[in-house]
Amino acid sequence: NAYLIYSSSVAAGAQSGIEECKHQFAWDRWNCPERGLQLSTHSGLRSANREAAFVHAISSAGVMYTLTRNCSLGDFDNCGCDDSRNGQLGGQGWLWGGCSDNVGFGEAISKQFVDALETGQDARAAMNLHNNEAGRKAVKGTMKQTCKCHGVSGSCTTQTCWLQLSEFREVGNYLKEKYHKALKVDLLKGAGNSAASRGAIAETFNAISKKELVHLEDSPDYCLENKTLGLQGTEGRECVKKGKQLSKWEKRSCKRLCGDCGLGVQERRAEMMSSCNCKFHWCCAVKCEQCRKTVTKYFCVKKGKKSTRNESDSKRKGSRLSRRH
Repeated sequence: NAYLIYSSSVAAGAQSGIEECKHQFAWDRWNCPERGLQLSTHSGLRSANREAAFVHAISSAGVMYTLTRNCSLGDFDNCGCDDSRNGQLGGQGWLWGGCSDNVGFGEAISKQFVDALETGQDARAAMNLHNNEAGRKAVKGTMKQTCKCHGVSGSCTTQTCWLQLSEFREVGNYLKEKYHKALKVDLLKGAGNSAASRGAIAETFNAISKKELVHLEDSPDYCLENKTLGLQGTEGRECVKKGKQLSKWEKRSCKRLCGDCGLGVQERRAEMMSSCNCKFHWCCAVKCEQCRKTVTKYFCVKKGKKSTRNESDSKRKGSRLSRRH
């Protein structure tokens, strides 16, 4: 019965995790492809690299985040605000109060659902459980404190404060930083399934902070296509070169996706139709014109392949030369 109550929130949370993964890695060589999101041991292809670590963490975080948020919205009869610390002194001049998001509830339920997928007792299962927990720690670690003043005539004699979830993007940003600092644990060689091996594995992972992401294997070369691993490589990928609002990863994307992978950059122009010159007519309609706009995009291609525009220019030059001779 509990499964039916929470299952839709769990599914929505896992999906939000995947969407955040795609956002965070949109301009990376590994761009969170569907094949790379298999959390099961299907066909024995499940990897144990740092990308798999991120997928587990962000999925676990998404499930906990959604359960917590739905609890606060009153979607569950057995869940409400976390007022366990209300009335306690939280710091100088403020008290715990208000309606804190109930992350304890979200954490407990998400643990039941997500961690239950790990049925093994080997190093890979231990890695996944560790990264699931790191995802939940990220939700807690990015919560923000909100306060309200109380006093006569607007004075702030006392403050009551409570904790709220940050935007899920903050959780994604936090875990992306953890991804870059992920720790490699060398346990695959000779790590069997005996009681002694399981004890050694548990001891190793327990010594690592639950906030950190861990992995067992090195990542493959994402520049290259690898059909066995379901990797497309970076040839044909779009990158960006210009724009004031670009993030540091977008600005570096052509170099990282193309140049550093031994590929060139091809410029392609395309025409797009969009609404423009919209005017409000009394009463009550908005009428727009359709404007044609030329956009320039950049793609990774094998070196020696020039841009579409340059190719057409060289053809025209060639025809002029042939006419002269």
